[in-house]
Amino acid sequence: MNYRKLGRTDIDVSVICQGCWSLVSDDFNWGHNDLQDSIAAIEASLDAGVNFFDTAEGYGDGESEEILARALGGRSKEVVIATKCSRGNLAPDDIREHCEASLRRLKRDTIDLYQIHWPRPDIPVAESMGAMEQLRDEGKVRAIGVSNFGVSYMQDLQRAGRAESNQLCYSLLWRPIEHAVGPMCVENDWSILCYSPIAQGLLTGKFASVDEIPDKRVRTRLFSSQRPNTSHGEPGCEHEMFDAIARIREISESLGQPMGNVSMAWLLAQPGVGSVIVGGRNPGQARQNAAAGDLALDEEVVDQLSEATEPVKQAVGTNCDMWEHENRMEKPGHVQ
Repeated sequence: MNYRKLGRTDIDVSVICQGCWSLVSDDFNWGHNDLQDSIAAIEASLDAGVNFFDTAEGYGDGESEEILARALGGRSKEVVIATKCSRGNLAPDDIREHCEASLRRLKRDTIDLYQIHWPRPDIPVAESMGAMEQLRDEGKVRAIGVSNFGVSYMQDLQRAGRAESNQLCYSLLWRPIEHAVGPMCVENDWSILCYSPIAQGLLTGKFASVDEIPDKRVRTRLFSSQRPNTSHGEPGCEHEMFDAIARIREISESLGQPMGNVSMAWLLAQPGVGSVIVGGRNPGQARQNAAAGDLALDEEVVDQLSEATEPVKQAVGTNCDMWEHENRMEKPGHVQ
């Protein structure tokens, strides 16, 4: 396993981060998950060298944090734990209250990386950051991060204080952060933490056509608005996406590597990426995910993968919001 510094801190995080949302039973997103499988997945990640675990109070109403604490047990101090306060809890008093609730669930005195899950247009970033900095000064938080912050909110963040990371949706099939958000992170030494790196399973190659994908996974702007559960009103880019997947499969097979691992290794070759957040619902998935942390791709392969997904990148455009046409990652009225 390889490790990288988080932002400008002295915190070393594994390049593969165990995402803990999928550990929770969720009728809409994940379905039922066995608790013992969830605990075993965390243990397998630890054994494979993963020291970075990402959760949130919004994952199962705190259940994910509780499962993580139970699985880590006495090894909790060996790892870096990131959690998030939800969009509805960004007033200063709320941030403190919810941070302390997360600490109780995690059975910890300190959260290594405390993140604002989404920006909120009616609460200034400076107010939220002031509360986060107080928690850091008190030792309840080691480092501050954000998630889903576009350029306009990042500009407010620059004026308000120092964050060390921005957690963003980023994968071979979802590259809009490359236009402006990613370069701004690089310029400011904010680690990019990539969520949905295998695009909800699309980049594992297990779906041969759109019709094989469960309805609950066709909500993003990659898919036509005629699909169930969508709310974006856009045509999607299904043809371009499956052409790209076919090419990624060919490249992965030529390397003798799983598509998902090749996709994550491509991310780790991109500027500013600090860690790739991927869920493992059982020990086998966790071990395979961790193996991507040791996979280094030749520059030629990286370029081939980028070229294969360029039509998808062009079709998606500059809006980094994966689900909505109105970009919630930017301030109202911001011109992309």
